[in-house]
Amino acid sequence: MADKLKLYTSPSAFPNPQRLRLFMHEKGIAGHFDEVVYDMAPGGEQRGWKHLKMNPWGETPTLQLRDGSFISETTAIARYLDGAFEGRKIMGATPEEQGLDTMWDARIWVQILYRITTMFHVMHQGLGPKLELTENKAWGEHCRKEALAHSGLVDRHLSDGRDWLLGGQDPTFADMTLCTAIAFSKFPVNATPLDERFEQLDRFWRRCVARPTFKAAYADRNSGVKELDGAA
Repeated sequence: MADKLKLYTSPSAFPNPQRLRLFMHEKGIAGHFDEVVYDMAPGGEQRGWKHLKMNPWGETPTLQLRDGSFISETTAIARYLDGAFEGRKIMGATPEEQGLDTMWDARIWVQILYRITTMFHVMHQGLGPKLELTENKAWGEHCRKEALAHSGLVDRHLSDGRDWLLGGQDPTFADMTLCTAIAFSKFPVNATPLDERFEQLDRFWRRCVARPTFKAAYADRNSGVKELDGAA
């Protein structure tokens, strides 16, 4: 793959683009892409007509393929890249590993990371009044409680001493989703730092932060969290 693919994305403050960045660095393919980084807030470039023609949902990341077509949704892009490039299969090398990685990724994305992002959007008009039309603090607090409850279940899963969710020597995509969830929980307006609330998640987080791939993924120093930008 000599020619670079084009990736329309956002700064490291935004969790879905950051899940994909962590994946690309772990896969060793980050240098294969030209990144177009949008001004998400308050600019709202991702909702402009130019990006909507590529991805009608107006979200990032969006990957442009060589034939001019597009793939969006973070997990879908990661699955395509995991198969299209050589190297370790981040999303599982066997059917069992693939099933387990998908299971844990879905649990963490739906019950933890998505809950925290919903809280961000409805409690603080997350992307600003230009893009956020709904404020519902009660729903935001409900999402916080749900994220914490499910984080407790993940913490219990890690309590057997395993380094990563599937128990292997290297992280899978589900681990990158969990890493991003912890990172976004530390965003100042979210104020729900999971690593401070759960012992095993703290151990997991410290292992993530120590990885060179993590430091590379946050190299833009634009996450909005001093701890993350200082670690890069």
